Amino acid sequence: MSSLSSFSRRQFLQSVALASSASVIPGFRKSSLTSNLFGPDSPAPSPLEEFGYGDVTLHSVPHEQQLQQTHALLMELSEDSLLKPFRLMVGQAAPGEDLGGWYQYDANNREHLFEIGFAPGCTFGQWVSALARSYAINRSPETREKVLRLNRLYAETIGGDFYENTRFPAYTYDKLVCGLIDSHQYAGDPDAFAILAETTKTALPHLPPKAVEHGQSWRAGHEKDDSYTWDESYTMSENLFLAYQRGAGERYRALGRQYLDDAYYDALADGRSNLEGRHAYSHVNSLCSAVQAYLTLGSEKHLRAAKNGFDFVAAQSFATGGWGADETLRAPGSPEVYKSLTSTHSSFETPCGSYAHFKLTRYLLRVTLDAGYGDSMERVMYNTVLGSLPLEADGRTYYYSDYNLKGRKVYHKERWACCSGTLPQVAADYRINTYFRDARGVYVNLYIPSTLKWTQDGAQVELTQKGEYPYEPHIEFEVKLSRAALFAVNLRIPAWAEGASVSVNGKREAASAGIFARVERQWKDGDRIEVELPLKARVEAVDPQHADTVALLVGPLVLFAVTDGEPKVARAQLLAAEKTGAQSWRVETAVGAIKMLPFTGIEDQQYTTYLRVS
Repeated sequence: MSSLSSFSRRQFLQSVALASSASVIPGFRKSSLTSNLFGPDSPAPSPLEEFGYGDVTLHSVPHEQQLQQTHALLMELSEDSLLKPFRLMVGQAAPGEDLGGWYQYDANNREHLFEIGFAPGCTFGQWVSALARSYAINRSPETREKVLRLNRLYAETIGGDFYENTRFPAYTYDKLVCGLIDSHQYAGDPDAFAILAETTKTALPHLPPKAVEHGQSWRAGHEKDDSYTWDESYTMSENLFLAYQRGAGERYRALGRQYLDDAYYDALADGRSNLEGRHAYSHVNSLCSAVQAYLTLGSEKHLRAAKNGFDFVAAQSFATGGWGADETLRAPGSPEVYKSLTSTHSSFETPCGSYAHFKLTRYLLRVTLDAGYGDSMERVMYNTVLGSLPLEADGRTYYYSDYNLKGRKVYHKERWACCSGTLPQVAADYRINTYFRDARGVYVNLYIPSTLKWTQDGAQVELTQKGEYPYEPHIEFEVKLSRAALFAVNLRIPAWAEGASVSVNGKREAASAGIFARVERQWKDGDRIEVELPLKARVEAVDPQHADTVALLVGPLVLFAVTDGEPKVARAQLLAAEKTGAQSWRVETAVGAIKMLPFTGIEDQQYTTYLRVS
């Protein structure tokens, strides 16, 4: 093999102390690896770049099905129904049927707020965002036309009364910002920034002057209704900074700074957890704002807050990568994660939580080049949202993953809940989570059958990924080029993949776990890369205090026991799990066999994530 080397955050840290970083990746200067994270006089390496949505074609059936199903559903939604709450809330005529559920506006409803009218119009901006991202993938004229029509119909409704008539003015504004900047970026809407400017001018007088924490009252006249304290102004900075980065104007940089939730970030930046009792999804989502503060303002404090916050969340996560049972974060070392296995079925707010998790790990991976963030993203993808129930046309939404000892997949009882907004965005974003790039080449983050196309120093390159991973250990890549070219392919080797190897044109070398393995060479048309990631069974305890309550994992997959009871099983029996089909396993016990399935294979059976072992 011409050049296979590795680079992990662990080695990155060691290189500062040992002064050995120049040899970690051939050709990198020592100064480029000792970043501002560890010394004020050292320049940080440039973050990895994202590829465009249209640069990646996925060949994976479950990933593509999720995109196609959500996209088709959004395309079929009535535009009058989508605009109805906006029109009603500003006193306009509002033809068409109500969508119902959370999305509907009903000024007279006071008794069933969580069923009807809880957050009217709240997912509109997310759906426009998802349609814009889908257009960047499929280039369908009908998709772009729908985006432009929805933006112009929405623009006719902009008015302050909307923000007075909703309990979530900041939340809804944030989603509208996202939809409009994505319309500009991905669908080429020439009016998107003008509509955004009018939206911002109208919304600001109805928003708090700074980030207000969840549960704090700030709106006169609503002190007795706790739901009016659940708005999420502390998440807005991310999209405001992105608006600035995409050219919407300096005011969005200033607004992004204005709404940074430093009451939350300061302790995290100092390495102190203040997560206990906070709303799970929105506060993990707020860590995305902290990374964008680093990318926009160069603020090291906010990057430290995001990294430490992620570590605190990871330490209280389930084996699936999900977190926040009952939508609540816990203190370090808390027994509450273990207790949730019997106390709740609301274990992880799945589409919303995975959307926040994917963004945060994507941003942090780009900045730090730490392969562990890719491991975490992969685990959440396969064990949560990829196995969610499909969004239905009547607004039924898969909201919570259930890690109870007696778990099931069920729909949320309220229609058009917030997760109906994030699932279509998640389905589009698999592409931009799979590959990244820098000036010297490409980083393969997720192993999903796909084709990536890009230009490297004037050469047209196609990298096609094949295989049955994560059900089989072998992954293949074929390289096609318009002419020979020198560049690097960096391959994420998961931390669990001891004994991994990488081959180029049949020449094999061992690859260390927990790193990006770099293969840098003069590539020729038809070159092949093979990656072997040994899929050895292992168990993970729910927490250190309950070492006998474990989940079984093979590679990135949690295997769920399909059972109506609580089977008696030994640790050694779990570790001896036998694969019995393309995507199924069996564990033999003294009283019979247990069928084990990945989350994507669970349908309406009762299952358990964790087993108590002897």
